[in-house]
Amino acid sequence: MLVDDHVSIREGLKLLIESGEGLQVVGEASSVAEARQVFERVEPQLVLLDLDLRGETGLDLIQEFSSKGARVLVLTGVRDQEQHQLCLRYGATGLVRKEESRAVLLKAIEKVHRGEIWFDRTMMSDVLSNVLKQKNQKDADPDAAKIASLTDRELQVITLVSQGRKNKQIAEVLFISDTTVRHHLTSIFSKMGVSDRLELVIQAYKYGLAKPPE
Repeated sequence: MLVDDHVSIREGLKLLIESGEGLQVVGEASSVAEARQVFERVEPQLVLLDLDLRGETGLDLIQEFSSKGARVLVLTGVRDQEQHQLCLRYGATGLVRKEESRAVLLKAIEKVHRGEIWFDRTMMSDVLSNVLKQKNQKDADPDAAKIASLTDRELQVITLVSQGRKNKQIAEVLFISDTTVRHHLTSIFSKMGVSDRLELVIQAYKYGLAKPPE
């Protein structure tokens, strides 16, 4: 599903997306209200979302759509790190800048559609630097201790979270219940000293518990 307030951009995106294997645009919207209506009607697997919609912000749509099982890929022309982090905290599966090539954009769409996370290396580096500064972690020994405290199952959960999987998907892959996944995440957050999935993914990349997207 495409959410952008420019018809010409949506037309170009549709041509690009449908040139990819197995991808089809099932709905389009140009405003926040219309996006909500179309989403309920077509129930897309992936939403390609521009945050600037006729003077409105699409940030709330990220949380709404991701909570209903859709993957949200933000298409942005903004370089603001804080806004990028907000998108991630609201549940976006990835971000891609508007100035990227058609090939990069299509690759991002395909990867997010498969359930992976997408960030370009510069963007991930910016987010990593900012979050790690906030965390102000200086001592390596406590870091090693907390990594060693993770169980094999918790390491599996971290890997799946880093791939952009939601709790239900993690449960299906590991053949456990949603409740068990939540219990594992509570334990992981406590051991890793993080408060949400974004910080967990960044810590996973930092300590080599997961492989950053290419």
